Amino acid sequence: MIGYENYRRACAAVALVVIALPLRAQSPAIALDPTLSFEVASIRRNNSTEAGAEMRIEPSGQVTIRNYTLFHIVRNAYGVQPFQIVPGARMPDWFDRDRWDIIAKPPDGNVSEEQRIAMLQNLLAARYKAVVKRETRELPVYALVVARTDGQLGPQLRRSSGECEAARAARASGAPPPTVQRGFCGTRAGAGNVSTSSVPLADFARNLAPLTGRFVVDRTGLSGRFDLDLKWTPDQGAGAPNSPQTDGTSLFAALEEQLGLRLDAQRAPVEVIVVESAERPVED
Repeated sequence: MIGYENYRRACAAVALVVIALPLRAQSPAIALDPTLSFEVASIRRNNSTEAGAEMRIEPSGQVTIRNYTLFHIVRNAYGVQPFQIVPGARMPDWFDRDRWDIIAKPPDGNVSEEQRIAMLQNLLAARYKAVVKRETRELPVYALVVARTDGQLGPQLRRSSGECEAARAARASGAPPPTVQRGFCGTRAGAGNVSTSSVPLADFARNLAPLTGRFVVDRTGLSGRFDLDLKWTPDQGAGAPNSPQTDGTSLFAALEEQLGLRLDAQRAPVEVIVVESAERPVED
């Protein structure tokens, strides 16, 4: 069974990019279309000591994975956060340790993203003998709420002016879009900073999940779209409201000071991916 410390460290490694969309699957077993498969797929164990890893889709539609553990390949294939992957009773101890290189070419470059993800899931089932099921479990979550009892928001959280909506409407009609004062619409994020322009707080809350190690649900009661600018000092892993911060403002403190919002620890049903078992593949 996978070691607890390795599993905890894997769950804290939230910097990898998810390329997948969650697959709408039947419970308890995840149903796959067996006709969707890569034309050619090469799998080799990566024995290097390099720290970098990547997963990308080439212009040809080829999926290239370099130096990923099976933990993170499964995470991307099912479009979930690290804390949503639960080890099953027969989880091998190398699940989050051994690293792999995969080059997988689809039959043609015109497959959809969902088809490509189904191909990756089928590849895991065929080559790694991965047995996966989807469950709902009661897990810790954070609720994003307004911090002050009088409802006053922080200085870096403002209701959107409507510029982005006007730009979208103009683009849809074929007219030249007007200039947006903030220079962008949507979300921009970096290490220790997030800015949004015309984004609902429900979307902002979901983007906090990789930073906190838990699902974050919007319970502010604030409708509409917002502009915000949030800056904090990143720590080494998933945060916690009382985590010691020695080098700057924590995410939790920044939310309250800059946005007037707070994260309350609660419990709620969360969908998880249970990986019952897996085997090392035959390399080629």
